[in-house]
Amino acid sequence: MPQTALGDATMRDHVGTIPVPVFRDTAWTPAPPLAEARVAVVTTAALYPQGEDAFVAGDTTYRALDATDRRLILGHWSPNFDRSAFAIDHNVVYPLDRLDELAAQGVIGSVAPRHFAFAGNQPDDVATVRLDSGPACAAELKAEGVDVVLLTPV
Repeated sequence: MPQTALGDATMRDHVGTIPVPVFRDTAWTPAPPLAEARVAVVTTAALYPQGEDAFVAGDTTYRALDATDRRLILGHWSPNFDRSAFAIDHNVVYPLDRLDELAAQGVIGSVAPRHFAFAGNQPDDVATVRLDSGPACAAELKAEGVDVVLLTPV
């Protein structure tokens, strides 16, 4: 069996043992029609702007990404992640070009001026993201009038 397949199987087995939090109540805010909605991307690809702080192991913080800056570094360090697609086209992880096209066509109202990145490899309970950095990021999105978030899990 190839090393990649072994790594994938190991990761699937591990992830299958992680407990999933259960929430009695979920937050839900109806969004406006897409043609009126401001859309932002939140990714777990650990993207960060060139020259700024990279994510480190166990990092539960997030980075704000200016929508005009496309010179981003993919900081996701898992050996199980194939970076070649991102190197060819950043839209596979961070689809701002597609969002810009949708806004120009009137399919969505607008593209947010900032987007956000987290590191995808988090502690098993994701408690800090769930209780601290996640709500802080959500508050920033809300303050910027974001109605819809496109989550790109990496």
